[in-house]
Amino acid sequence: MHINLPEKRYYSIGEVAKAFHVQPSLLRFWEKEFKEIQPKKKTSGTRKYTQENIVTLQYIYHLVKEKGMTLEGAKKQLQIRAKSGSKEELLARLEGVKASLIQLKEKM
Repeated sequence: MHINLPEKRYYSIGEVAKAFHVQPSLLRFWEKEFKEIQPKKKTSGTRKYTQENIVTLQYIYHLVKEKGMTLEGAKKQLQIRAKSGSKEELLARLEGVKASLIQLKEKM
């Protein structure tokens, strides 16, 4: 699902709900069910979703609404995704590629 949100640092729950064509209550429910969704909260309790939250919500939406998975199935998929694609692993691999490229450049 492609969502149409402007480039911002934070999004309100209303903006996110409208982009996904769901009720804000569903987002609050998913927030309780999936530990991966942790929007920042102001002292007043207002939720502010980051771009990372949006990407996670897109994946959950795809699994639950489009593929018809159960919440438990979606949780397992998120765990698999987290293990295989952590940012630290990706950064480490990129640093290795960078080091290899630097070595090649120095040999020329």
